[in-house]
Amino acid sequence: MAAAEAVHIACPHCDSINRVPSARLAEAPRCGRCRKALFSGAPIALDEKRFVAHLSGTDLPILVDFWASWCGPCRTMAPVFHQAAGALEPEVRLVKVDTEQDPALATRLGIRNIPTLVLFRSEREVARTSGAMDLGRLIAWTRQSL
Repeated sequence: MAAAEAVHIACPHCDSINRVPSARLAEAPRCGRCRKALFSGAPIALDEKRFVAHLSGTDLPILVDFWASWCGPCRTMAPVFHQAAGALEPEVRLVKVDTEQDPALATRLGIRNIPTLVLFRSEREVARTSGAMDLGRLIAWTRQSL
């Protein structure tokens, strides 16, 4: 199998890197190490260390929601972001980063407003937007930004 036919995906449970044939992404792949599902239709909560590991170990685009528990718009956006995971996986990995728990990561990435969505592809930021949005706009913005 050629390298271009496989996708590297970090496991949301044990963080090990899995190599999955592109044609089998929609077939509910499981982690080779912990045997848990690589996709659950829900965002993954990551701290700074795990964020870096997933960003560097995953070939999929990663959409990150930078949020905080005290933020009203963030709480409004949370169920929408969760629904978007079900609609966008396995094409895009959705991740949540709590800016109160990981302020250094938020500062390093220049997060000044929350909620802020940042789309990464090949470890590089490709799009960014701030503010809450509805499900249709979120999915359309993500797909347009890819």
